[in-house]
Amino acid sequence: MKLPFPVLSAQEAAALINDGDIVGFSGFTPAGAAKAIPSALATRAKEAHDAGQNFKIGVVSGASTGDSLDGRLAEADAISFRTPYQSNRLLRKQINEGQVKFVDMHLSMLPQMLRYGFLGKLNWAVVEACEVTAGGGIVLSTSVGASNTFLRLADKILIELNSAHPSTLLGMHDIFEPQDPPLRSDIPINRVYDRIGSPICVVDPSKIAGIVYTNLEDEGSPFEEGSPSTNRIGELAAEFLVNEMKAGRIPPQFLPIQSGVGNISNAVLASLGKNKEVPPFEMYTEVLQDSVLSLLEEGQCTFASTCALSLSPEKMRHFKSNIDLFRRHIVMRPQEISNHPEIVRRLGIVSMNTAIEVDLGGNVNSTHVMGKTLMNGIGGSGDFTRNAYLSIFLCPSEVKGGKISSIVPLASHMDHSEHSVQVIITEQGIADLRGKDPRERAQLIIDNCAHPDYREQLHGYLHQVKAGQHEPISLSLGLAMHRQFIRHGDMRNINWQEFG
Repeated sequence: MKLPFPVLSAQEAAALINDGDIVGFSGFTPAGAAKAIPSALATRAKEAHDAGQNFKIGVVSGASTGDSLDGRLAEADAISFRTPYQSNRLLRKQINEGQVKFVDMHLSMLPQMLRYGFLGKLNWAVVEACEVTAGGGIVLSTSVGASNTFLRLADKILIELNSAHPSTLLGMHDIFEPQDPPLRSDIPINRVYDRIGSPICVVDPSKIAGIVYTNLEDEGSPFEEGSPSTNRIGELAAEFLVNEMKAGRIPPQFLPIQSGVGNISNAVLASLGKNKEVPPFEMYTEVLQDSVLSLLEEGQCTFASTCALSLSPEKMRHFKSNIDLFRRHIVMRPQEISNHPEIVRRLGIVSMNTAIEVDLGGNVNSTHVMGKTLMNGIGGSGDFTRNAYLSIFLCPSEVKGGKISSIVPLASHMDHSEHSVQVIITEQGIADLRGKDPRERAQLIIDNCAHPDYREQLHGYLHQVKAGQHEPISLSLGLAMHRQFIRHGDMRNINWQEFG
């Protein structure tokens, strides 16, 4: 069927976007990210800069994206500000050097902040789809993210109609956007598999400025093989949850799982699948990774609600070849719904996310190295952690060949406070912080989670802290291990008197 919309090249579409515009791009990880138009925008920006002209845009997406979006635009120095999350190395460098303004925020908050007008006027929505109808119906591809909100709020819309994604994705999305206060009502998801919205986004056809036909695969990367450390973390997490079930603190039918992104999270999910004492479970999460497809096929995971299919190229091909099977067990939702606190609390989610560092009070830094250098952003970890039935943070006990301890006296940046963090797991062991006072937490974290090379040093810090205070914190010594690394390139062998 011929569509009543202009058919444009990527370059023609990019020419419609002006310097200073704010653009909402589809994508939640590289899954479903716009690809052709951002690359053309990068070329346009380079040409403008070479001619002595200004060209930068505000970039908003669901989360991180692929190289052809964040990467190409960063290379072209075409980004004025970015929100809410990123994972591109060059863009990260530009943010840390102050060249790009970055607003880090909880992913569930982005759509409503746009609706409230807190982030300015959205000029364009640039989204990837696998099907479009003459009446303005849009079938998204391998993610939802915040695309539904972008499409509704933007003045104009450009669509990348990508034939690399089959139109049989129709029916896998559940598009729902809550009303804003004071008219907001409850979100009626009571089971992981509940559907409450539409399989498509519907927009005013007059807003569609053009369609760019593409055939481009998602830019997902293969996962690294699990290391002994990540595998051990995964095994300990599975064993802990089994013991919680045996103790009656998790019901025998288990609870839905949320898992963050990365090799540690992938290892945890693989370990849950291998542990014969873990019953079949559901997932209510923001991203599905490679290991989840295997769990679904094996019946170990019975249903998965997600925001995006963040798969390696091999697993994406497998997904497409078996889409009829997976459509019975997967639903893709907007991030505002996949990460919504109301639903997380109602369903009783067990959240598992990764940390950069954990301090002796149980506070977690998940965003900034040495307290000042941004890595990626808080993402959705806070959405789940603050509202989970059980919140778990995972990390190796040390990094950089042992030169940096992930367990420190005082977090150099705090994203998740002790009030939300319940369990810490490293390859060394498990610290269950529930019901523990500050000094008990500190002892547990050192004895169970710190690397042996750092335990004596961390106990030495506690000995320096004066008695008669509720929190075992020394303002003069709390960041001494960070200062030791900055001075000597290694957190070990600290002399506490030097920093006293």
